[in-house]
Amino acid sequence: MPIKKPRVEELEASLGYKFQERGLLAEALTHSSARSEKGGRDNERLEFLGDRVLGLSIAALLFERFPKAREVELARHFNALVCKTTCAEVALKLELGPHLVMAPSEARSGGRKKDVILADAVEALLGAISVDGGFAAAETVVHRHWEPFIASSEPPAPDAKTALQEFAQSQKRGLPDYHEVERSGADHAPNFTVEVRVQGLKPERGTGSSLKKAQQAAAEALLKREGVGQPEREHA
Repeated sequence: MPIKKPRVEELEASLGYKFQERGLLAEALTHSSARSEKGGRDNERLEFLGDRVLGLSIAALLFERFPKAREVELARHFNALVCKTTCAEVALKLELGPHLVMAPSEARSGGRKKDVILADAVEALLGAISVDGGFAAAETVVHRHWEPFIASSEPPAPDAKTALQEFAQSQKRGLPDYHEVERSGADHAPNFTVEVRVQGLKPERGTGSSLKKAQQAAAEALLKREGVGQPEREHA
């Protein structure tokens, strides 16, 4: 039995937006692998635009939703809502994968289920809607599909580096400064030691299998030594 080809009308109904120019929709659904095989346009330009449309829409939504929230809390909310993981979840709810146009090789490798491809396509759709119907139309779609993520979750707690930066700035000590002190181990299993310095405080060190992990460990050690827990959240 042949697989039923998804209809564009069904996707528009899920989006809550009907395109005036279907060519924009087709472009938004075309992965770069298809262009490399067949030529023509792909969705990368629209994804560039849609990323900005999403960011501005989410920023305005959070500004309105949480009038008492501090900038750091808004930023955590924002980062969680515009990340590739959330965009891919929106794409899954829209059942976007079957609508994507891509090279057979990409499709065979599971491209229709890859988070990065799905997330980029969602942003491309927002860019296409903005071109087709204006920013307000795209913002309405963002509200419809991203608001449930605001209602169902708290902003993620900051990681150690972010928490240390917030602490240092709140104490007017400037930004933390990280320095690689030592690198040891084999090339395939390195070990890094990093020292973090904050103005007016004794430095701390941390180790890890990557610079990033060592920096996090150093930040965590300094926070623990200074008795700094997670920053309090201020809710609307």
